[in-house]
Amino acid sequence: MNKSLVKVPKKRIENLILIIRGEKVILDSDLAELYQAETRALVQAVKRNIGRFPKDFMFQLTREEFESLRSQFVISKGPGGRRYLPYAFTEHGAIMAANVLNNEQAIRASVQVVRAFVKLSQIIASNAELVRKVNALEQTYDTQFKVVFEAIRQLMNPSPRKVKHIGFRSKI
Repeated sequence: MNKSLVKVPKKRIENLILIIRGEKVILDSDLAELYQAETRALVQAVKRNIGRFPKDFMFQLTREEFESLRSQFVISKGPGGRRYLPYAFTEHGAIMAANVLNNEQAIRASVQVVRAFVKLSQIIASNAELVRKVNALEQTYDTQFKVVFEAIRQLMNPSPRKVKHIGFRSKI
C-alpha cells in the first residue's frame, strides 16, 4: 500500500459540501485536493470524458454564483488564481471524477465523499421532518389559543343584563 495515501477526516469533507442551485456539491478545486490531483488535471480529465458528466453530475458556476462564494468564503482573487469559473460536482459527479482520474487516492477518497453526501442528505431529511412537526404543533396551538382568546374576549365584554336594585326604595 502506498504510504502517500491520506485519509481525509470526514468532518473536513462535510465542510466542503455546499448547496448551490439547490444541489449539494463540491467545487472542483476542493475535489482535486481531496483526490490529490491538480485542479487543472481534474478539469482536463473531466473534459476528455465529458459524456460521463451530464448536467445532474456537474455544472459550471455563473459569474454571480462565483462572486457570491468569493465574498462568503473570502476566496483570493490575486495573481495565479482561476482563469475560468469553477465546476461544481454533485455526489454522482464526484464519484465519476474519481473514476476518470483513476488514481488510488481518488478512489479511496470518493468513498468518504459519498458517505459525507449521504450524511448531509440524512441531516436535511431529519430537518425537514422537524419542520413538519413544528408546523403541525403550531396549527394545534393556534386552535387552542383561539379558544382561549375567545374566552378572554367574552370575559372582557360581559353581556348586558337586567340590574336588580337592592335595598329600600321610596315611592315618592
